[in-house]
Amino acid sequence: MLSQKYQQEQGKLEKKIEALTAQLASTKEQEDGINKWVELIKQFSSPTELTADMLNTLIEKILVHEATKDEDGNGVQEIEIVYRFVGKID
Repeated sequence: MLSQKYQQEQGKLEKKIEALTAQLASTKEQEDGINKWVELIKQFSSPTELTADMLNTLIEKILVHEATKDEDGNGVQEIEIVYRFVGKID
């Protein structure tokens, strides 16, 4: 009986360790991405114009959604910019 409780607790702890290890890896990956983003931003800290090189370096993709009309009949089009290493910034 005591052995069974010990084994159950051991199994729970092993699962918790796996979950925490995965969370740590994800956090490390995010941190690495942020550090890479900061290094890229430092390269373009005071731009005088927007260049193709700057766009290609900083932006992963631009999503242009289908145009719609709002209640007043004005055209509305959503555009999403996904940056390298950090994703979409709201």
